[in-house]
Amino acid sequence: MGEPLLQVNGLKKYFPITGGVFSKEIGEVKAVDDVSFTVYKGETLGIVGESGCGKSTTGRMILRLLEPTEGSIIFEGQEITRLSKSALRKMRRDMQMIFQDPFASLNPRHTVEKILEEPLIVHGIGSKQERKKRVQEMLEVVGLGRYHAKRYPHQFSGGQRQRIGIARALMTHPKLIIADEPVSALDVSIQAQVLNLLEDLQKEFGLTYIFIAHDLGVVRHISDRVGVMYLGRLVELADSDTLYQSPKHPYTKALLSAVPIPDPEHQQERQLLAGDLPSPANPPKGCAFHTRCSACMDICKTTRPEFKEVEQGHYVACHLY
Repeated sequence: MGEPLLQVNGLKKYFPITGGVFSKEIGEVKAVDDVSFTVYKGETLGIVGESGCGKSTTGRMILRLLEPTEGSIIFEGQEITRLSKSALRKMRRDMQMIFQDPFASLNPRHTVEKILEEPLIVHGIGSKQERKKRVQEMLEVVGLGRYHAKRYPHQFSGGQRQRIGIARALMTHPKLIIADEPVSALDVSIQAQVLNLLEDLQKEFGLTYIFIAHDLGVVRHISDRVGVMYLGRLVELADSDTLYQSPKHPYTKALLSAVPIPDPEHQQERQLLAGDLPSPANPPKGCAFHTRCSACMDICKTTRPEFKEVEQGHYVACHLY
């Protein structure tokens, strides 16, 4: 598999729910509830699931944009949940994020040059001339022209803005990039261009990606391994081909049956999920998926299934295995 770059163990994030006159804590939303995985150097790990399953929260906790409630995050052998602010700032050189909405994540008052130069200034990299040169080089790497440096974000299309977001993430030569739904706000025709760009950049700079998305088709195109999340927990993790050809968890099977296949000869039967997504403030006891699962047994209602390896490199949290 190669060398581990990032190890996440027992990660949890609970948000308090307040109410009453004195805004006392009356409960908590279990946004991420005991998630563990390893990311190896040079690979792309895809994380998929419905809206609200905790995938973006997981990505933000790895960068410590959100503080974890519990658990450990080890990056290159260093535990980062205990780092001081100054040590964390140094670490952030090696870990960057591409955000979902390129318009919201770019400062509308700054030119592209200023936006791209900012990470270099923050980390004290290069002289003014070197920074200017690096900005122009990075614009060309992501498929934009040097002349774009003097323009403002509103003068670009959605796809171009996302390229600027990608260039900004690459400015400090990071080792790990967390891409949080980087193509979901773009047209389908532009999505393919941005995905191909991300793949080319990975080969060129030896990058490692955590690719967060809700679209299984997009994840299959770019990921080496895929983890499926449901209600704050990982329910299945396997390499991309294995997961798509022989999914084990009932939830993964239902998700894959909803992916449209363009060949009319190969229409598969849709597996419709019963009921609604439970609230993360009050998740079901036992297996979180048992309220919507067609294969539900008595044990599923009381005992939480262990997330364990059932085949080589194939992990599932399900009492069927």
